[in-house]
Amino acid sequence: MSDEDDIILSELNDEELVQQMFDDLYDGLKEEIEEGVNILLERGWEPYRILTEALVGGMTIVGHDFRDGILFVPEVLLAANAMKGGMAILKPLLAETGAPRVGKMVIGTVKGDIHDIGKNLVGMMMEGAGFEVVDIGINNPVENYIETARTEGADIIGMSALLTTTMPYMKVVIDGLVAEGIRDDYIVLVGGAPLNEEFGKAIGADAYCRDAAVAVETAKEWMARKHNQMSA
Repeated sequence: MSDEDDIILSELNDEELVQQMFDDLYDGLKEEIEEGVNILLERGWEPYRILTEALVGGMTIVGHDFRDGILFVPEVLLAANAMKGGMAILKPLLAETGAPRVGKMVIGTVKGDIHDIGKNLVGMMMEGAGFEVVDIGINNPVENYIETARTEGADIIGMSALLTTTMPYMKVVIDGLVAEGIRDDYIVLVGGAPLNEEFGKAIGADAYCRDAAVAVETAKEWMARKHNQMSA
């Protein structure tokens, strides 16, 4: 038995607890994260502060190590799942307190394509960064993206494709946005194994994201630009 097994979360001070939560998130320990969130709430922490300092702070480390090839998809999925446990407790409280919105994303795999691991990972990492994510699943025709983005008041539309045969459908969706006169209302991000930067540019997407960590960084950058334009 190591000392590690004897850590009692409630006996740690706030700073130590947040550090421990970083470790627990990294290790994908959902119950420990839920317990940590509840302890901080009992100590009077604002839900938004717990979200940003403990959960997003921890997922940022996971994101960097994923980007740098230190962590891999299974570990990131475990970390994201632990994050979700903490988020489930905070979500209703965040709604009550009217926490500042990072942004809202509609994400889905395009028509003809049923791959979803990459998409799920991006969705989880985006939630980990404090975004609201509406996942429309797989095999989505253009209408699904447009209707959902409209009804949800989304900032970002994210499309995923894993097949060279389904990639071109991304352009169909973007052309659909253009035809409706709403292309400029959304930040359009695309991703998936067969894509590259050139393809993203060619179809008129705002950015191509090679992995989930890049997707989060890109979404944050574009949202910041959008806020700057709105306040200009």
